[in-house]
Amino acid sequence: MLVSKKVSGQGRDQALNLLNKNVPRKDLSIHDNSRTIYVVDNGLRKILKVVGQVPDLPSCLPLTDNTRMLASILINKLYDDLRCDPERDHFRKICEEYITGTFDPQDMDKNVIAIQIVSGILQGPFDLGNQLLGLKGVMEMMVALCGSEREADQLVAVEALIHASTKLSRATFIITNGVSLLKEIYKTTKNEKIKIRTLVGLCKLGSAGGTDYGLRQFAEGSTEKLAKQCRKWLCNASIDTRTRRWAVEGLAYLTLDADVKDDFVQDIPALQAMFELAKTSDKTILYSVATALVNCTNSYDVKEVIPELVQLAKFSKQHVPEEHPKDKKDFIDMRVKRLLKAGIISALVCMVKADSAILTDQTKELLARVFLALCDNPKDRGTIVAQGGGKALIPLALEGTDVGKVKAAHALAKIAAVSNPDIAFPGERVYEVVRPLVKLLDTQRDGLQNYEALLGLTNLSGRSDKLRQKIFKERALPDIENYMFENHDQLRQAATECMCNMVLNKEVQERFLADGNDRLKLVVLLCGEDDDKVQNAAAGALAMLTAAHKKLCLKMTQVTTQWLEILQRLCLHDQLSVQHRGLVIAYNLLAADAELAKKLVESELLEILTVVGKQEPDEKKAAVIQTARECLIKCMDYGFIKPVS
Repeated sequence: MLVSKKVSGQGRDQALNLLNKNVPRKDLSIHDNSRTIYVVDNGLRKILKVVGQVPDLPSCLPLTDNTRMLASILINKLYDDLRCDPERDHFRKICEEYITGTFDPQDMDKNVIAIQIVSGILQGPFDLGNQLLGLKGVMEMMVALCGSEREADQLVAVEALIHASTKLSRATFIITNGVSLLKEIYKTTKNEKIKIRTLVGLCKLGSAGGTDYGLRQFAEGSTEKLAKQCRKWLCNASIDTRTRRWAVEGLAYLTLDADVKDDFVQDIPALQAMFELAKTSDKTILYSVATALVNCTNSYDVKEVIPELVQLAKFSKQHVPEEHPKDKKDFIDMRVKRLLKAGIISALVCMVKADSAILTDQTKELLARVFLALCDNPKDRGTIVAQGGGKALIPLALEGTDVGKVKAAHALAKIAAVSNPDIAFPGERVYEVVRPLVKLLDTQRDGLQNYEALLGLTNLSGRSDKLRQKIFKERALPDIENYMFENHDQLRQAATECMCNMVLNKEVQERFLADGNDRLKLVVLLCGEDDDKVQNAAAGALAMLTAAHKKLCLKMTQVTTQWLEILQRLCLHDQLSVQHRGLVIAYNLLAADAELAKKLVESELLEILTVVGKQEPDEKKAAVIQTARECLIKCMDYGFIKPVS
C-alpha cells in the first residue's frame, strides 16, 4: 500500500500507523525483533520512497500533510529497534544505496527526491542522517539546489539544511557555510514560502546557545526581529498552512530567548493563530507548538546552580550560563496568565486527542510539562477544569515517557486536591485518576509531589466508597501509613487526613482489626500530637473505627498505656471539632462494654464529662454538650451514677 498510486493519502497514513504501532517491540527486554528485521529487508526501500515524495513534482503519490512525518517516525522506530551494529550497518547500507542510486546528473527531479529522503531521515534517526550527510555529493547537491531556479528545488534544499542543523557541535560546519547561504537566499528570493523556511534555518542556528543569555549567536536584537517576522507570517491567513507551520517551527527555537517569549505572549492574535493551527488536521505541527509552549512557560528542566561552583568556574575562566532577567518567577506567572486568557487549554485538549503516531511520547512529555506549569497557581485550576484540562491529563499520566507521566500525574494531583472530582473528572474517568496519584506516593518522588498526591487522594476518598475501594486495591494503604510516620509536619497531616477518610472502608477496617500490627496504636498516638490538624484527623479516624467495631474499642485500651491520658486531653481540647471527636470516642468506649465503662467512670473522665455537659447552651458548642450528655446518660443506664434528686 505504501508505494501504490491507487491508495489515497489517508490510506497511506493508516498503513504507516499500523506499522508504527505493531512492528517495533513494545518492550526492549523481549529479544525477538524479527518483525523489524523483516520490514527492513522487504519494506525499507518502500518507506524511503514515501519519505522522498516531493508534493510539487508531477510523479508524487497521493499524500496528506502527515504522511512524510509518519514515515520518518517509522524509520526512527525501526532503527531504534535494531539490536546490534551489524544490523544498523545493514540498515545504513540500504539507505546509502537507495540515495546514491537516486542521484542522476541528467534528471534534476531525482536529485531533489534524494535530498528529500536525507531530509526525512534527519527528522527520524538523527545520527544515521548525519552519516548520510557525509556521503559524497549530498552536501554539494544541497548547495546546488539552493541556487536552483525552481521553487520546488529550493524548498526541499532549504528544509534539508534546516533539519541538518540540529546538534550544536554538528551545526558548526553548517553555521560556517550555511548561514551565509541562507542569508543570501533570504535577501534574493521574492518567494514568501522560501523566505519563511530560510528564516527558520537562521532561527535554528541563532538559538544554538539554548537559554544561555551569554551564548547568543546573533547580535543583540536580531532574534527579536526574526521572531517579529515569524509572528507576522503566523497571523497571515492568506499563506498556506504548510508554510505557516514553519513560522511556528521558527518560534519554537526563538522562544528560548526570554525577550521573544515575552513579546510572543503579549501578541494575542499570534497566539490564537498558533492554537488554531494546532487544532487542524495537520499534526506535524504538534511538536513545534508544544516546544514553543514549554519555552514560554519555562517548564523545561533547569539545573540547580551551586554558588560555590559558579565562583570556581569564574575563577578558572570557564563560561558560566547566565539567567535572563525575564526568566524570573513573576515574569513566568504573567506569561501563564496571558496564555490561559488566550485559550491555551482548548488547544492542548485538542492536541492530546490526536490519534496518530505523530503524537510521540516526547511530545506528550512536553504537553505534560506545559499542563503542570499552568496548574501551578491554585486560582487558575478552576479555569483549567472548566475547559476540559482534567480529562485531557489522564491519558498523559497513563502512557508516555517516565518523566512525562510523573509531570502529568503531578498536574492531576494539583487539580484533584482543590476541585470537586465529579466536575473535574466526570463519570467513570475519576477511577483512572487513582493509579497515577498512587504512583506519586513513591518515596523516590520529591516531597511536594507526595504531599499533593496525598491531598488529591484525600479529596477522592471523601467522595464515595467505590473510590476508597479503588485506592485500597491500588495498594496505597502502606504508602499512606508510611507518610503518617513522617517527620515533616505537612506530609504527616496530609497522610493522616487521607487515612481518616479511608477508614470508612470495610476492608481498611479489617486491616485495623487484624492482630500483629501497630496501625491502631499509631492512630491513638497521633491523637496525642501537638499539631491540631493532625490531632483532628487522627481523632476523626479513631472515632469512626471505634464506632464501627466494639473489638477495636477494647483493642484501643491495650495498644498503649497512655490511651486514657490522650482521651482526656481530647475531651478538654480548645478546638471544638477535636473536642467533639474526643467525646464521640468516649461515648463509643462507654457503649462498647460495661467493664470498660466502669474503668472510665472511675477515672477523671467522669469529671470532665460532667463539666462539659453542664455548660450553658451555646449554638457553637451544641454538638459537644449534646455528646457529653449522651455519655452521662449511658453511665446512668449502667447504674454507675445517679441523678441528683
